[in-house]
Formats: sequence, structure tokens, C-alpha cells
Amino acid sequence: MRNDPGVRTILRRETRSSRAAAAGVAAVLVIAVCIYGLLESALRAIGQPPWLIDPQTAAERIVALPAGVPPLLLGVLGMVLAVCGLAFLLNAVLPGKRARHLIDDPRVAVVVDDEVIASALARRARAAANVTQEQVMVVVSQRLVVVNVRPTSGVPVQEERVLSAVEDELRSMAPEPMPAIRVNIAESGVIGA
Repeated sequence: MRNDPGVRTILRRETRSSRAAAAGVAAVLVIAVCIYGLLESALRAIGQPPWLIDPQTAAERIVALPAGVPPLLLGVLGMVLAVCGLAFLLNAVLPGKRARHLIDDPRVAVVVDDEVIASALARRARAAANVTQEQVMVVVSQRLVVVNVRPTSGVPVQEERVLSAVEDELRSMAPEPMPAIRVNIAESGVIGA
């Protein structure tokens, strides 16, 4: 099923984040600068005073940089522009991942939210540790599953038993990519749970 190019495209769209927001922000910034430049040019053409700065004066100041501008201000402006540029560059180059995993099935394409996987793993960990729902928290990411268990006071929890149960559940789901598992048993327990 996954060999079909259409299905591969759909799976890629469902597991990767869109860059529409960053592209929209960049477009709005460019449009705002263009509209402002058009406004100032129109005011200059009809002989009115500039709204903020005359385009001719702005061009002369840019050419004369760094004259007349404090070095600290230039450094801060340079850093702000560099950070904005780096953010746009990284958003364009790095693959954005959504909190989803693929489940292998020969008949259909299955995409599962990490919250659903975490819920199933928490249920298995809770049963293996013999604790209540509030005492187990599972966090699922692309490469790691972290199971946090707070035992009931006076009742020890076997870490190996919880790890084995979570591994069995994860192996039966077979998400792609398969994350590693880490189990954390809290030192202090919950009273009267």
C-alpha cells in the first residue's frame, strides 16, 4: 500500500508540518514594505511631506551606514535581522515533524497521533505497575517514549515489569519510526492511592 506514490504523498503531508504560516508571515512583511514604499513615493511625487521618512533620505542614510548610527544600535539591528533570517532559513530547510507516527498495515495507510499511542502505553504501564490513572504519565516523541510512574507508598513497583509491558504494547503497534523507551519510577510515592 505504501508503494503507491499517492499514498506516500498523503503520508508525508500528514506526518510533516506545513510551512504555510512562515510563508504567510514573509509575504505579509514584503507586502507591508512595498506598500509603505509606494505610499512614501506617492507622497513625494505629489509634493507632500513624507509620512515617516523621505525615500531619497532613506536611501542616502542606508548608503552612508554606519555613519551617524551608534554601533550598539547597529549591532542590535543586525542581530534581530540575523535571527529572523535564521528562523526563516531553518523553517525552510529542516523537516517539520508533526506529533504523529505511521502504523504498518498492508491494506491501509494508518497515521496515529502520539497522544493516542501515549494513552495506550499508559494503560499498559498502569496495569503492570498496579497503580491508578493519575500515577502514570507517558510522553511520546519521534525517537523516545518516557514513562513516569509514581508508586503507591509502601508498594514497590518493578521497573522491568513496566518496561516489558510497554515494550510489548509498542511492539504490537509497530509505529514508524520505532521510539526507544525509558521508564522513570519516582522516589516518593502517592499516599492512599
